[in-house]
Amino acid sequence: MSHARWVSVALLIVLAAGSAHAAHVNLASISGTINPASADYLRQDIAASERDGASALLVELDTPGGLLASTKDVIQAMLNAGIPVIVYVAPPGAWAGSAGTFITLAANVAAMAPGTSIGAAHPVGFGPGGEEGEKGKERDFAAEKAENFTAAFIESIAKERKRNVEWAVKAVRQSVAIPQDEALKLGVIDLVAADRDELLRRIDGKETLVRGKPWKLAVAGAEVRPLKMSPLTRVLDVLATPDIAILLILAGALGLYVEFTTPGVVVPGVVGAICLLLGFFSLQILPFSWLGLLLMLGGLTLIVAEVFLSSYGLLFLLGVVCFLIGGARLFDRPDLSDVNVSFWSVLVPAVGAVGGFGAIVVFGVVRSFRHAPRAGVGELVGMIGRAASPLEPEGTVFVRGEYWAARAEAAVPAGGRVEVTAVEGLRLRVRLAPPESQ
Repeated sequence: MSHARWVSVALLIVLAAGSAHAAHVNLASISGTINPASADYLRQDIAASERDGASALLVELDTPGGLLASTKDVIQAMLNAGIPVIVYVAPPGAWAGSAGTFITLAANVAAMAPGTSIGAAHPVGFGPGGEEGEKGKERDFAAEKAENFTAAFIESIAKERKRNVEWAVKAVRQSVAIPQDEALKLGVIDLVAADRDELLRRIDGKETLVRGKPWKLAVAGAEVRPLKMSPLTRVLDVLATPDIAILLILAGALGLYVEFTTPGVVVPGVVGAICLLLGFFSLQILPFSWLGLLLMLGGLTLIVAEVFLSSYGLLFLLGVVCFLIGGARLFDRPDLSDVNVSFWSVLVPAVGAVGGFGAIVVFGVVRSFRHAPRAGVGELVGMIGRAASPLEPEGTVFVRGEYWAARAEAAVPAGGRVEVTAVEGLRLRVRLAPPESQ
């Protein structure tokens, strides 16, 4: 019996050692906006980590912000997770801007790498806030409503995780942003770690609450298992970026514009249609402003109109301006999203490039309209030929290597020089041309 007991103890030790060795931490990486695709990715990672017995889920975060609805979905999943969720703002140079601030504060453990920042969580809107009139009042009311909601939301998160509530509210109402050292000093985060290994080593043994119950982290030396986005989710994540959406719409408009001005090329039209479909699919993911979309469509209409109604570039210029303003306002929804199009780094260069290309096309088309036709029967007018038979007044002439039925203004002998004055269906109208100079 004694021998059997020793064997049992040895087996238990081996099993315990194997379990300790098998401990793992799942890793989710977010680099970009918080949108429906990235929110689903994080929620699925939390569920997967609960199922496979992970010691924790580590989220490496680098985001400028995102949609408020998607942020709310992520926060709800994090606060109700059955495992600890660790948010690590990394690598150096990353930031937890706007929606990223909410996610960092909602973590069981919040950490940042050196050279990172957090904050600026005020709802973003384009244009001045002091507009006058009823529209200005409505705009101010919507912005104030969005600000109050997000301030209350971040305050509740900070209280739940026992973080600096006062600073959290300032991040929303005053767009306060701070580097990692100050965030640690103010109690916004728990620690600053140079890398992932240091982070796991330093938080090992830390106690936190998971669904209201104490949980002691055991993550030192744990295997880190990356959880990747599915190909479809990755595509949706890219399409749910305002900058990508605006570029797709601009590329689509340019492709169709080239197809309209030079029919028969086909490829620009097909590519443009595909880009527009993807761009409008992005609009199904991102909250957009109808005013911005109508301004962009109006701009495209004015640019195309310049081809047919020459205004010496005025319609084209107005079209580009409408495109620019519409693009800037396309995602101007501070009540639903805290991200917008990058105005100077993306929108202005893109519209400038499209406008420049469009100007070249308009110039070429208008210039071609001002020239006499160079192909077809229209080019026969003014040409010199010879009478193949006497014209009294009708007969046959030889012009441009072809024989034509012709009618002359006065009799022309066979072999006489004639000048084409008009084309009447399949018959030419000619007159006697002066003899060739010697």
